[in-house]
Amino acid sequence: MLLGALDAGAEVEAVFVGADGGTAPAVQEAVERARGLGVRIFDLAPGVVERVADTVTPQPLLAVVRMPRAGLGDLAGASFVVVCVDVRDPGNAGAVIRSADAAGADGVVCCAGTVDPFNPKTVRASAGSVLHLPVVADPEPGLVLETLKGNGLRCLGAVAHGGTPYTEVDLVAPLALVFGNEASGLPEDLGGRLDMSVTIPMAGRAESLNVSMAATVLCFEVRRARSTTGG
Repeated sequence: MLLGALDAGAEVEAVFVGADGGTAPAVQEAVERARGLGVRIFDLAPGVVERVADTVTPQPLLAVVRMPRAGLGDLAGASFVVVCVDVRDPGNAGAVIRSADAAGADGVVCCAGTVDPFNPKTVRASAGSVLHLPVVADPEPGLVLETLKGNGLRCLGAVAHGGTPYTEVDLVAPLALVFGNEASGLPEDLGGRLDMSVTIPMAGRAESLNVSMAATVLCFEVRRARSTTGG
């Protein structure tokens, strides 16, 4: 994660090295890269990392990184945006951000009601992708859709059933994929603000896909469609 933050140009304020981690090659690499950038390095006494980290078996390296700030204005000119509406699980939200990043999305919006994208569990689940692209936190969903439409994007809501199969949808034109709550899906009051609903056809008896899995399928379908047209 620290190496990813350095690669992304994030502002690392300090690095803390656990007593058992100083000789590990990966830790040494991260520490030396941070030191070369003028980051403050602190060696910790035995047991300190275990007391302050929020994981059961933490890695022997901690860092303080300035939280990036992005707003809807940073998405002007975007042609592919992923929007989370009321996605509550940090693992799901982080996985959505990771898939969006991997598929080449220009940004992610975590609307009000969605878990904080900089929740430690979300950051870990994103594998550092929260630092790779603009992640806008906490705007109201209606404002998000209005802004994205004003920027020329179609807003496509992902629904488990009843939408247009994604294979029949134009995914090359500028768009936003909108994903809802793990249990209840998209709020009903957003239906009139969406340009259309999109469904992933399923052959088996599963009721639906996990939201992060659905996001992965649709994000990479956007990637595939655009790669075949040179977009």
